[in-house]
Amino acid sequence: MVTMCCYTAKAQQSGTVIDQVIGVIGNKIVMLSDLESQYEQYLAQGNYASESARCDALDQLMLTRLLVHYANIDSVMVSDAQVEGEMEKRIAYFTEQFGGSTEKLEAYYQKSIPEIKEEFKPLIKEQLQAQAMQQKIVGKASASPAEVRDYFNSIPKDSLPFINSEIEYAEIAFKIKISEEEKNRVKARLEEIRNRLLKGEDFATLAILYSQDAGSAKQGGELGFVPRGQLVPEFEAVAYKLKKGEISPVFESKYGFHIVQLIDRRGESINVRHILLKPEVDNDDLLRTKALADSVAFMIRDKQISFEDAALKYSDAEDTRSNGGNVMNNITGNTRFEANQVDAMVFFQLDKIQEGEISNSALITTKDGTQYYKIFLLKRRTKPHVANLTDDYQRIQQAAMQHKQAKLMDDWIVRKKKSTYIRINPEYMSCDELKKWVN
Repeated sequence: MVTMCCYTAKAQQSGTVIDQVIGVIGNKIVMLSDLESQYEQYLAQGNYASESARCDALDQLMLTRLLVHYANIDSVMVSDAQVEGEMEKRIAYFTEQFGGSTEKLEAYYQKSIPEIKEEFKPLIKEQLQAQAMQQKIVGKASASPAEVRDYFNSIPKDSLPFINSEIEYAEIAFKIKISEEEKNRVKARLEEIRNRLLKGEDFATLAILYSQDAGSAKQGGELGFVPRGQLVPEFEAVAYKLKKGEISPVFESKYGFHIVQLIDRRGESINVRHILLKPEVDNDDLLRTKALADSVAFMIRDKQISFEDAALKYSDAEDTRSNGGNVMNNITGNTRFEANQVDAMVFFQLDKIQEGEISNSALITTKDGTQYYKIFLLKRRTKPHVANLTDDYQRIQQAAMQHKQAKLMDDWIVRKKKSTYIRINPEYMSCDELKKWVN
């Protein structure tokens, strides 16, 4: 049994707040500071404050502790590289929530970025370990066609969801080819900057002044610790060969031309600074690429080549070229999009064509600033409707799977509760979400 104890925590405007144990599961404890930290993350995502949300946060912490308790018993572990990678993703996400300003993020937490990372690192490691344990419990679950049908039939007719209009589409992307003269101009400029660095000028200062990577330039070009596999191959191939403090030669990636300095390395994670310069597109580059896109669109319409084969042969979009140009919805993990989930310029092109038609070529700029001419195939457009097995099988199958996984998880919790010491501070038992832990 864990002895209840208390510690002095941080001072707030209302006075000194005393940290204390508010929950115990097996050999794991939940501190009041853990709850406050979890709740702060929830608020930092733009959510509204509420007692219900605080109750949900404590419920989630109790579940996380239970999963971690048995993960340690079953030797389900996560690596330091996984933790560092997830930390960087979350810092980037939270920074974006504050308009891309790390200063605002630091002001909100009243801590520097390194201090925020240090505070959240144990929590993130615990969350990743809990996720790995949960995957072990429910990962092998599947939903057969019969189970999908039974699940659908169990839903009262007046409770079936209403499905908004959706589209499915494919694309062929033609990246604007930059002239060799422009590439050489940018490389020469970057060589000048590199020579200044080799003569002793400060990398961070020159990154702020010249780098065209908007996300890192204001941080002096620093990316923070990133695990192997998270950066583009050309970048990693250079960065991982550097010694601490060493500055790389000029090299090219799909984003432009770089120079990199290694700040530190921890196992398979690195922290680097870089300066990025992007070649500029001129009118001749645009015209050449548009002519190619128009030519391919004509060949598809003339049945000289299928859209799928044309995507494989001509498309510069690495994530779609090998699957017939089909575009995946990163939010849902499938190929269906509601109107508000599609880039406005893309939707404008799709809205002008019918199912099975090919759009005219359109100049599209991606989030990272890369320009493409794209042609689109509208594969399907559905009308608003009540969910049914014919039109929405994938969606219903996913819901059936989630229902089955939730039951597996609930059954596991019930079994483990019987053999696990669990206590919650009575002050929190007014939360309906927490009563299941002690009943």
